[in-house]
Amino acid sequence: MAEHYYTSSPTSAHSVMTHDVHVLGLNLRFETDAGVFSKNELDPGTRLLLETLEPMRGRVLDLGCGWGAIGVTLALRYPEAQLVMSDVNERAVGLARRNLALNGARGEVVVSDGFAGLEGTFDHVVTNPPIRAGKQVIYGLFDGARERLRSGGSLNVVIRKQQGAPSALKHLQERFGQADVVGRGGGYWIIRAVKSEM
Repeated sequence: MAEHYYTSSPTSAHSVMTHDVHVLGLNLRFETDAGVFSKNELDPGTRLLLETLEPMRGRVLDLGCGWGAIGVTLALRYPEAQLVMSDVNERAVGLARRNLALNGARGEVVVSDGFAGLEGTFDHVVTNPPIRAGKQVIYGLFDGARERLRSGGSLNVVIRKQQGAPSALKHLQERFGQADVVGRGGGYWIIRAVKSEM
């Protein structure tokens, strides 16, 4: 079976690289490696997602954190937030921990298949979901986020239009009640879904 960036224990040969990234006024440095998503650069969808996010407060989850671009940026931009980063990919989790330290940021990093290894509830969930894992997996993550979000909390997602953004928007509107496209660029949609106040 072919190995993907959402493989739990990648066996591909290591190829560690270091990248300097400028985003949201921050100058960051990241280590990446083979077997993780977008190892050569900060992908444009993630950049657009970061640029579109509202200020993050409370407990924030970077779901499917990869090498940590979203989580590290949020930890430095919103240091009062309680950051949790998670990924099914053990190599990605190791990179995320190193990149937090490399940038002097604080956060908890957990190996977790979706929400299975995570505890508690969140005020915000942010994700660039693993589209290649398929719609069933992606929508499972969306539904899991709804279960773990506090009332009034938000799920923030980036998806390419051609990779199913319109149908994802419809699913999120059905599940959350409120979901809107809050950003567009380069074929990507940024969708924010808000869990209804109880």
